[in-house]
Amino acid sequence: MGGYLFPGTLMALNATIYKVELQISNMDRHYYATHALTLARHPSETEARLMVRLLAFALYADDRLEFGKGLSDEDEPALWRKAYTDEIEQWIEVGQPDEARIRKACGRARQVAVINYGGRSADIWWNKAASSLGRSKNLAVLDIPETTVQQLTTLLNRGMRLQCLVQDGEIQLMDGETTVTVQPLARLGEYAAA
Repeated sequence: MGGYLFPGTLMALNATIYKVELQISNMDRHYYATHALTLARHPSETEARLMVRLLAFALYADDRLEFGKGLSDEDEPALWRKAYTDEIEQWIEVGQPDEARIRKACGRARQVAVINYGGRSADIWWNKAASSLGRSKNLAVLDIPETTVQQLTTLLNRGMRLQCLVQDGEIQLMDGETTVTVQPLARLGEYAAA
């Protein structure tokens, strides 16, 4: 279960907690902010998935973007942004979600993004899902190369201070010692969040 934790928020009993200070400079969207995040890693969540969730937050960052309950709740995505009226503006999934789940999300949210990763399994998922999901007008599907995901996990520690620079579709995550460059492949739609 991942989550941006608020007072009174429940977590899985055995979740591993990560504190992140994430400074974002997104030149493509003209978004500049520092976020203090608390992520809970469910025991069944891999380090790779946790870092892809964090990458998704950095890419689509907004003051109202929150981590959902994710693995522990099928009605919530990995991340989402809601309007003040509780309307879902953006629904973000990571990995290879079920096609029916994505179609349902496209009906509930103004924008939907899937941050796909996993190397060959990501390719197989997309080849299977492309024909049915390709008709969705409010869906973007990005693929993060497996080698890049492995590099992202080298940044992982329980107290992270990261800088993120997004420019011309390229993302750089830095921790002061290591820089990981991410060049997502847009399989469907555009990934620049509105």
